[in-house]
Amino acid sequence: MRWTLWVPLLLFAFFVGLAGYQLSQPKDEFIHSTMIGKPLPEFELKPASSALPGVSTADFRDGKPKLLNIWASWCLPCIAEAPHLEALREAGVEIVGVAIRDKQQDVDRFLETHGNPYSRIGADDISAIQLEIGSSGVPETFVIDGQGIIRHQHIGDVRAENVPELIEKLREAGQ
Repeated sequence: MRWTLWVPLLLFAFFVGLAGYQLSQPKDEFIHSTMIGKPLPEFELKPASSALPGVSTADFRDGKPKLLNIWASWCLPCIAEAPHLEALREAGVEIVGVAIRDKQQDVDRFLETHGNPYSRIGADDISAIQLEIGSSGVPETFVIDGQGIIRHQHIGDVRAENVPELIEKLREAGQ
């Protein structure tokens, strides 16, 4: 009978030890995408902006690596990344956008206010393409090689410190 009194204490000690072990492990901030090395899904999106054409999978199969930026006019981090996308465009990077659950007038207003680094923007009204390529939110940026294969995924807004890395990933994708 006495050993039954120790069972709850031993279980508690086990869980405290397990939690302590997990907390002492180094944090891995890198999210491993299951889409790296896989082709973009087949899609054809209508234009999201009155000034730019829409986007299709064929646009990524011209032999030239590109960035695919998943964004939205209502997304605050998308505003923060706008100048860094512009810096990438000025460095010669082609950026294709996919606007998520957006209205054309809102996309046009965003581009007018925050600049337009995009060569094309497609409208993903129901987030179908976003989910198919493994994007969990906005903004996210993918490096796509010239054959339409996903080579790198950057989760979150592009910041100044990410610009050289994305340029390097594009260079690697072009080899």
